[in-house]
Amino acid sequence: MNILTAALMCIATVTGAAPPQGKPDLEAERRIVQYLKEHVKPGEPLIVSELAKVFQAPEEKKVLDRLFNTFFKIPLFVAQYKASTNEIPALADISRQFNLPVDGEAAILLTIIDSDPRVPKFIKRDPGSGEIVSVDVEMVRKDRRFGLALERTLTGWTGRDAPAFSVELFDGKALASADLKGKNYLLYFWFYGCPPCVKISPHLVRLQEEFGAGDFTVLAVNADRVLELEITDEQRAAYVEKAGYNFPAGHLNAPMLDAFGNVSVYPTLFLVDAKGVIQKHYVNYRPYETLAQDVENMLKETRP
Repeated sequence: MNILTAALMCIATVTGAAPPQGKPDLEAERRIVQYLKEHVKPGEPLIVSELAKVFQAPEEKKVLDRLFNTFFKIPLFVAQYKASTNEIPALADISRQFNLPVDGEAAILLTIIDSDPRVPKFIKRDPGSGEIVSVDVEMVRKDRRFGLALERTLTGWTGRDAPAFSVELFDGKALASADLKGKNYLLYFWFYGCPPCVKISPHLVRLQEEFGAGDFTVLAVNADRVLELEITDEQRAAYVEKAGYNFPAGHLNAPMLDAFGNVSVYPTLFLVDAKGVIQKHYVNYRPYETLAQDVENMLKETRP
């Protein structure tokens, strides 16, 4: 059984089931990454059973489980990033997205993915740096395994009813989509330390200041927990305070992640009108002028 097979067996995690809890063991992860660097050969699929023989300690098995769950997500992330932004994610982007703390970890995982015959050969990489230099999104769209999953994250949102959801706010209270009935809102998916999230945050504060009357609000849902990032509540609170959030913020959960197409590029935003219909779907950073114009146009349609 190769790594993609293991990842496909973990499809529940990809589609929104709760991820493993607890902090990864950094030293165990370093040992595994070093082993992969020494033993993985380009073009040769990695045999998972060999890894299981080498790494049998509980903390090592936990790291392997987390990495197996990541393998299937990386190709979709790369394809979605390219399709939605027309840019190519750097290794640093992949590392941040999937909490890969070891130097060279993202590069070796891409090498393993490159070598699996069931993953479409949709990326080309610089042989020296390991960075991705081209992405063939159409090849992914045509693949029977990955195509449907990619389309689910990218298309068909505008004009649809927003999925129902419920989040735990940072102050411990609950907020559900039913509580926003009759209200226009901008739903913002983000995680701590995400550079484009940091860049867009002032725009959202400004939107709330300008349009945040009783019938409009921004709602931020933070993905740290579902991404298994080692960020404390104190760190998040300090970030929110420094950023000047003047709108509600809460924790993204697995059912909500799945309902919104398994968001994999951050930030992602959904602009929803007072009837609960998605008017705009944004993937990655957008300038203030774009967001403000779209909010203003929506409110003209819904306000008397």
